[in-house]
Amino acid sequence: MRHLALACLLLTVVQSFAADAPAHPDLQAALDAHPGQVLPLPAGDYVISRKLVLRGDGAGLSGPGRIIQSNPDEPILEIEGLKDVLLRDVTLTRAPGKTVTRKSGLLAIRCAYLRVDQVRILDNQSATGALALRECRFARVTGCMVRNYMRVSVDDRTRNPEWGYAFNCTDGTGILVTASQGTLIEGNTVIEEVFRPTKELKEKHQLGVWTKKNPTKGTFLSQATWDAGYTDNWQQGSGIIVTAPEASDLTRILGNHVENAAQGLDLHADHVIVAHNVITNSFMGMKAMHGSRNVLITGNQFVKNSLWAIGLMPGAAAHPGQPERPETANTDGGSVIAHNIISDFGHGDASWIWGHQRSPFKFDTGQQDDDPPLADVIIQGNLLHCVGTPRYQYAVVIAGAPGGPKTPRGLRFQGNTFAPGSSGVANRPLTE
Repeated sequence: MRHLALACLLLTVVQSFAADAPAHPDLQAALDAHPGQVLPLPAGDYVISRKLVLRGDGAGLSGPGRIIQSNPDEPILEIEGLKDVLLRDVTLTRAPGKTVTRKSGLLAIRCAYLRVDQVRILDNQSATGALALRECRFARVTGCMVRNYMRVSVDDRTRNPEWGYAFNCTDGTGILVTASQGTLIEGNTVIEEVFRPTKELKEKHQLGVWTKKNPTKGTFLSQATWDAGYTDNWQQGSGIIVTAPEASDLTRILGNHVENAAQGLDLHADHVIVAHNVITNSFMGMKAMHGSRNVLITGNQFVKNSLWAIGLMPGAAAHPGQPERPETANTDGGSVIAHNIISDFGHGDASWIWGHQRSPFKFDTGQQDDDPPLADVIIQGNLLHCVGTPRYQYAVVIAGAPGGPKTPRGLRFQGNTFAPGSSGVANRPLTE
């Protein structure tokens, strides 16, 4: 009877709405009146102009209703500091003409045991995550749809002396997990249909063109790049990213479909399982860097990637440990890449940007001199399948001078089938 009464209350709210009606406070009032309860959300459109906030442990929304945010300066739904929240079957979207924003669709901060199931987040075009988890523990994001999450933006790196410039780009991330532990990301679909990397889009928005630069060249850049004032990597963001090195840990990314992303999966975390995902038409299939340790990458399909399909490398956040406390190091490696299929490499939308001198597998050196080298990786039973002329130079590239202090070490290749590229299987002999 209690759920029936709540459903009747919310149905009354729905009936007072129309697609072109002004925003109403009724839905937030209903949530405030029932803290700690999962409210049924009947079918219909709920137009809001301020973010919805759930209150009380055990709160939530469940039902087929569609929440429409009319204010681009507000998130759609925010949860902070709660336990055992449930969101199921609801749709979060933005009003036509108000889809470009700097805010998330769903933002959860310092939550534990959050369950987000069968939720749709549509047309939340933001450089931040459409579905964002920050400092959460044991959150589950399952069976959700994130669609059309990218926008035209400016990536400003002028505060960082290693880069020192800003440039026009497309940006946006479908699912963003930051400084979280025990996260499950399973069975989700993350797809971008609006911003595809075409030549027409590049010219229209002058993508890759620098908008400003510092007086002094960034240390990561060549003089030729600095003088050109242009960068190829104007596709920014990721389908799914798990970041905050040394904080994010114990993550499972299972059975997701990511399509038309910039980077399909982007990992800066330890103890990650990446299994049974489909990553298609993303210029980069996945990468693990900035101190990503003990990453298991197994049974995935990487289709139509253009820069690389699987890349492991140190990054600026990697560092050696203190001499008396080696366990404080933030290193990359101790990982396994097994039984993945890479197909149609170089045939994605972004292949015209990156050319045919790329590699499906990339094992790179660090970005800074103090980055410990990538070490101890097993690459076993993977298949690189090529039909026709290969659109890559080598199947595998291992960067750095052989035996050099920053060169990846302890790579073990066993039982792989790698179709050779235009220059062969690898840029150096592969160690069995």
